[in-house]
Amino acid sequence: MPSADGWEPRLHEAGAEALYLHVPFCARKCAYCDFASWTTRRDDPLMGAYEAALEREVEEVASAGLLGACATAYVGGGTPSLLGERLLPRLVSTVTSRAPVSELTCEANPESLTDALVEGVARSGCTRLSIGVQSLRDEELEALGRVHDARLARERVGAAVASGLDVSVDLMCATPLQTDESWDATLEGAIALGVGHVSVYPLAIEEGTALWRRYGDAPVAWNDPDVQARRMRRAEEALGRAGLARYEVASYARPGRRCEHNVAYWTGRPYLGLGVRASSMLAREGYERLRRVATSLPALPPSAARVRLTVADGRVGVAERPSLAERHWDLEVLDEGQAAAEDLMLGFRLSSGVGPALLGHARGALGAARVDAMAERMLARGLVRETAAGGIAPTESGWLLGNELFGACWELAEGTIEELRC
Repeated sequence: MPSADGWEPRLHEAGAEALYLHVPFCARKCAYCDFASWTTRRDDPLMGAYEAALEREVEEVASAGLLGACATAYVGGGTPSLLGERLLPRLVSTVTSRAPVSELTCEANPESLTDALVEGVARSGCTRLSIGVQSLRDEELEALGRVHDARLARERVGAAVASGLDVSVDLMCATPLQTDESWDATLEGAIALGVGHVSVYPLAIEEGTALWRRYGDAPVAWNDPDVQARRMRRAEEALGRAGLARYEVASYARPGRRCEHNVAYWTGRPYLGLGVRASSMLAREGYERLRRVATSLPALPPSAARVRLTVADGRVGVAERPSLAERHWDLEVLDEGQAAAEDLMLGFRLSSGVGPALLGHARGALGAARVDAMAERMLARGLVRETAAGGIAPTESGWLLGNELFGACWELAEGTIEELRC
């Protein structure tokens, strides 16, 4: 039986290995976006108050001992670069002064990524920029509701690459007006800019967005599942030829350039999220430390092994009540078996898949016969393959039929996840 050694410690960590800060401000809401973000003027004083609140919360969790082993941080949104040349570097400096991070990513959009901002965040300790490009065709960008055009995207990504920071770009496929040929051109254009990392996402038409109001639940040819699959395959081929290897279902990187922060999400590492709708995943020990400063959090039942938390306050609430003692939360409490099933499910997002340490732990937590039977079914369906290291990893079919693979893992969990609000 595979050994569980190496997996158990992460289930009892008393802190967070990754920190996420959510900035909910945008110059304009994109047509596809259902994230917690709002159109905001550059001179809106709410941005300064919100940024100051995040700084205070970082200080609070650091004082509670939650950031002593924090290796990565990510400032996402929304559009963090909209905070500008004063506020965003200040937020980055607060993180790097309180946590021993070796990787810190800031998300940015081309229209707000100035040379001075790039210089400022780099000086403050930012190591990566993740730039929302989506397309390098103007008509496609306009259909998505993006602010920038293709010329500006190329210019700003090129400047970021020239700065020496690691640079990633986000691209979106199966979008209005996109063709196979225009998708290939966007991929080749992004590769030509010299970026070290590319994330590729099929467009999802989410309820409540402008695209959903336009199309509703009606099937559209440009977003058909077969179109999505074909475009994702074309991305893998083009990026692979250029030396960017797929390490996660939606992410490609040159050697040494993968996003370690995102890998933490898929490998059971505890993480902490601050800001509007930010999510955390903490072991019981880390949760108890968070309760020292987030005093509204309830005591856990004896069976709890892992807690998922989501900030329930809006942007004004965060800004006006800048203390974790006044924060409101939505909670999901998982026992050991549910946490193991979740780790299996998330592990299949990675090209390396689920290793022997996690398999051994899952067999102990969920029952060896049940885990082995699930693995055999997925092998027979061609959704996973055995690895040389003694684990199992997703095949191309496993990625394309991810919901089936993930569902098979989650079915191993027993009982109902306890949900709380405070």
